Amino acid sequence: MAIHAQDLEDLLRQSFPDADIKVEGADGVHMSAMVVDESFRGKNRVQQQRAVYAALKGKMDGSNGELHALALTTKAPD
Repeated sequence: MAIHAQDLEDLLRQSFPDADIKVEGADGVHMSAMVVDESFRGKNRVQQQRAVYAALKGKMDGSNGELHALALTTKAPD
């Protein structure tokens, strides 16, 4: 089962409504995402990425996850 870029962006937007989010990937299982959100300010990269993975609500969980790989970039706005 694959996930579309827009579906992934919509899912992330639920947790990060004011973020600048860019999702790329056409095969539905190997994607990249950049999430720039004020909530990341003062958090290290691991904390930021954990917040994003939590927002995915199990879409990457184990071999049955819809999303196999996600190249992730996170940061607070400049």
